[in-house]
Order: sequence, then structure tokens, then C-alpha cells
Amino acid sequence: MEALLEVKEVTGGYMSSRAVIEEVSFHIREGEIVALIGLNGAGKSTTIKHILGLLEPRKGEIRIAGKTFLDDPDSYRHTYGYIPESPIYYEELTLWEHLELAAMSYGLDKEQFAERVNPLLSEFHMEEAKDRFPQQFSKGMRQKLMIMMALLVQPSLYIVDEPILGLDPLGIRSLLTWLERCKEQGAGILMSTHILATAEKYCDRFIIMHKGRIKAQGTLEELRSLTGLAHHSLDDIYLRLVEEE
Repeated sequence: MEALLEVKEVTGGYMSSRAVIEEVSFHIREGEIVALIGLNGAGKSTTIKHILGLLEPRKGEIRIAGKTFLDDPDSYRHTYGYIPESPIYYEELTLWEHLELAAMSYGLDKEQFAERVNPLLSEFHMEEAKDRFPQQFSKGMRQKLMIMMALLVQPSLYIVDEPILGLDPLGIRSLLTWLERCKEQGAGILMSTHILATAEKYCDRFIIMHKGRIKAQGTLEELRSLTGLAHHSLDDIYLRLVEEE
């Protein structure tokens, strides 16, 4: 199956004098959830910023649905939905207006918006907050706003950065249930997370980053074979790989 997202030997970072990530290569196919895991400073956020088109690789290339960011920036951005770790919002817009803005940005018509928006508000228990402003929300409610904006537009690729932080148990269940539904409908999902037990339960493959490079990647069984830790958890495998150094 052709990859939806292709990251090929990407080296890059924030400054031209120093690379934060080096020769990073992986792919995401349609219909799978892939976890990107690593210690703080391992290069996960830098990798995600390159995928989003916020940073330009010094070496290598990134393609979504066969296109690079430089081919057509607007078209490239419309192929993915992004859920950031820290909520980003407009203080002067209500929750409902944020959702309308997302719909307009991705070209949803009124019928599509009406069909999708109320199930999301219900799923994340945000119906009563739809006419309120995000500065009145808790961190978890602001995170739900980011999640709903991404899920509303139903892109082919989701890039999810530490989505569970700040969410209550019901919010976590709703997010993971919805992402599984997106996967079943053919979307590819790259999810950066420190919660390895959740990653092990919900993700099909795992990419382990360490010191700016890919330390290992594969299914749980492939990682068990690589490390010799048969029947061990993802936590055990991860600690073995990063403690080797």
C-alpha cells in the first residue's frame, strides 16, 4: 500500500548551524495509528514541525499524498489536521465560531458542517459551551476545542501532539474512540505521546526517537524481536532501547 505520509532521511532543526534531527525516515499508511515516542528533547516536536511545513528540512524530503509543502503549500496544509499539545485559539471568537472558521478554511459546505458539528459537541460534552469564549475554559476544554476543530474537517492525515495531556477520563475515551473511527474510515494518524500504555493499546506501529534519530520502529512484535524482550510491554522495550546509551 502506498504511504500517505513519507518522511525520507530528513535532517533539520531551528538553526542552520545545528541539526536537531538527523536522517529521520518513516511512513504512515492509510488506516493505521502510529505512535511517535521519545524522551523530552528527542526530536519529536521538531519532526512534527517539519511535517507541518513550519520548518524546512536541510536535507531529505517530506510528502503527504505524494506532494511536498513547496509543491503547493495550501493544498499540502489541507491534507492534514493538527492537534497541538498547547491549545491555540482566538480570544475574540466563541467555540462555535472557531468551528465555523475551521469549516470555512477547509472548504466544508453548510450541510457538511451541520452534519458533523453536533455529534462532536455531544461526544466531547461541549454543547453548553458552544457560545462561550475559550479564555473562560479550563485547559482540558481548550484542548477539546483543538480536537474538535481537527476532527470536524476529516482530513486524510491527523498529526496529534500529546493529545491526552489535560483531558479528563471521558475526554480521553472520546478522543481515542474517535481516532479509531477515523482509522477505520481510512485516515492515517501520527500520534506523539508519553503515555506508553495507551500507545500500546491503540497504535499499530511505534517509532522510537532518541537524541534526534530513529532508534527503532515497527510493530510491538517486531520491537520485541529486535530487543529480545519476548512478551514484554512497550514500556520495557522503550526503556531497554533508550538506556542502552
